[in-house]
Formats: sequence, C-alpha cells, structure tokens
Amino acid sequence: MTGALGIGFELRVALRFLREGRMQTLLIVVGVAAGVAVIAYISALIAGLQGNTLAKTLGAQAHVTLRAPRDVVLPALPDEDGVLRLSQSQARAQRPRSLPDWQALLPLLEAEPGVEAASPLVAGSGLALRGEASQAVALTGVDLDRYDRIVGLRSKVVQGRARVEPGEAVLGRELAEDLGLQVGDRVAVQTTQGSELLRVTALVDLGVRDLNRRTLIVGLRTAQNLLGLPGGATGIDLAVGDVWAAQRFAQDLRRRYALRIESWQESNAQLVSALNAQSVSTLLIRAVVLVVVVLGIASVLVVSVVQKRREIGILRAMGATRGQVLRLFLLQGAVVGAAGSIAGLALAWGMVAAFVRFVRGADGRPLFDIALQPGTALQVALIALACGVLAAIVPARRAAAMDPAQAIRL
Repeated sequence: MTGALGIGFELRVALRFLREGRMQTLLIVVGVAAGVAVIAYISALIAGLQGNTLAKTLGAQAHVTLRAPRDVVLPALPDEDGVLRLSQSQARAQRPRSLPDWQALLPLLEAEPGVEAASPLVAGSGLALRGEASQAVALTGVDLDRYDRIVGLRSKVVQGRARVEPGEAVLGRELAEDLGLQVGDRVAVQTTQGSELLRVTALVDLGVRDLNRRTLIVGLRTAQNLLGLPGGATGIDLAVGDVWAAQRFAQDLRRRYALRIESWQESNAQLVSALNAQSVSTLLIRAVVLVVVVLGIASVLVVSVVQKRREIGILRAMGATRGQVLRLFLLQGAVVGAAGSIAGLALAWGMVAAFVRFVRGADGRPLFDIALQPGTALQVALIALACGVLAAIVPARRAAAMDPAQAIRL
C-alpha cells in the first residue's frame, strides 16, 4: 500500500480529479488566464506610458540643475541707536548671472557618485530676426559634446548636422518654420548686450512644440558674448544614473552649495504626482483582480471537495494520510494557477502586439513603445501560482479533516 501511495501519488490523483471535473477546471483556468492577462497587460501599458512620458520630459532637460543665486535686495541695517527706520524696497530685476568659480565646481560635480554627465551652459533670452520676421527665443550656449550626454541633442536632429562652432546655431523645428529658415540660412540674434549673425546648421525636435518654437542653441563662447558674460556660465546641468534619486541628490547638494539647485521632480511636480497616481491605480487593479482569482479558485475547489467526499474517504481508508490529502488539493490549486498563468501570458502578449499594431497616433506611428518584459511576466506568473496555492488552503484543510468512515457512508 505504501508503494501505491509513493512519490507522485498526490499529483496523479490531483490531475485525475481535475480531469473528471473538466468543465469546472476549464472555467477556472479561463478565469485565472483572464486575470493574469489583465494584470500583465495593464502593467506593460502603464510601464510603457510612464517610460514614454519620462523620456519626453527628460529628453529636453537635465536631471538636476544648478543655477546662480537670485539677485536680492538686502534688508536695511539698524541705525546706531538700535532703532530700525522703515524703508520701502523693491525686488530687483533678474539678469543673467554667472556661477561663482564654475570651472572649479564642474570637476567636483563630475566626481560625485551617481553623476553620469555634467554640462556648463549660458542661458538667457533674445530675439531671432530674419527679414521682417522676429521671434522671442530662449538662447542657450553649450559645450555640444557635454550637452549631448545630458539630453541626447544629436539624436533629435531632423535636418542638418548639429554643430555650434562660432557663428553657428541649432534651432527648434517650429522656430525655423516661423522664421522661414532652412539649414544653411542665416539668422540674426539680438540681446540687450549685443547681436550676431548665425548660420543654421541643424533643426531639432525636442518632443514638445513650445520648446521647438523658442529653442536656439549656440556655442558656449557665442552665448557668453551675446549675454555679456565673458568666461561665465549661468548654470550646470547634471545627468544621474538613477533618475528617481535626483531629488535626494539635489537636496544633498543644497546642503553643501549656496546655489539654486533643482531636480526634475521639483520642476515637474504635477507630472510626478500623475505618475504616482498611475502606479497606485495599477496596484489597486492588480489587487482586485488577484482577489477575484483567489475567490474563483477557492470556490471551485470547495465544490470539488464536496463532490469528491466519497473518493477522499476511500483514499483515507486505503492509507492516505491527512498530509497527502492536504497536498493533493494544494497541488490542484497550483496546477490551475500554472495553467492559467501560461494561457494568460500568451493572451497578454497578443494584446500587447495588437496595441502596437493597431493603436497609432496622428502621424501614423505607435503612440508609445509597449512591451511585456520577461521580468514582469515571470512576476505575474509566480503571483498567480501563489494565489492558486493560497486559494486551495481552506478546501485542502477541509478535505484533510474528513473522517474516512463518514465520508464513505455519504
């Protein structure tokens, strides 16, 4: 008898019970598959949406920015008798200011753990002129090789070749259209400190139309001359390895440097709130679906225990232990969970492929990249398997507690 109930006994009986209740088994496997597909697809969809949003946001800005302190009006000093005379003060108009000793600060920032790139820049406002057309622009002077490591500017070129040597400029696509410019044309740039005639070397698409309409990028020295900051830099942009650690890194820098330091999370607070809300919503959906899956598996196995009372009693009379009966029903839950996971992941991959194939933007391209990552698929499958075993605990304990004699008589 012991040999008959040896290794694999519980699995063989579990599979036999599942085959005998084919319709019940099929329904619960379909239910688990639907739950797994929903969880996997929603996870892939939200991950793709968030990744696309972050790529567009961070593709045009640094993870951490350092800027010179603002010009402020100092409070009046008290007179010698200790009496402070009231005086009216007016906030000072802000002007481009250079970071103090930025050349020495730059290598220190590059040596910080987690910093992947650092780029000095000169930023200010100006006016782009061509014939009778004029457009207000955000003038940015950069070291192109360093700046490219921050925002990947060269990968955003839609026409021409990005170069910012003296007398050259890179323009946003919409700005060039507004001014009637093409690569090779010349545009006059005027600021309060001077003007210069520049040749357009490339047009870029930064992913945001408003940015494209006002972006004009020149070399660092050209911007210094136009904004009256010889040898200066109004800021330093940083790229860090972990974008979600940018805020913590910015807070650490603020404790050490008396500068205006801001992370991308702080400058895009509403976006971060929206991303967090999406993540919480995804977790709630996953939790609700998992509860439904657990209840579905548990209800089917409870019915199975009632239907198989006589068989369970016979197994106990033949020498099956309570532990074997317990494991028998736990294995049923695991098998149902595993089968539903495989079918659900296949369905999820089909849904992802359909999204990529049929959901298109106005330009005919996919709205954003979406893929079911192997890590996500494995995680969802393991969760479904664990839910199957969890759902089988109560029915298994009930079956194991049966009295063999009473079960056979019933």
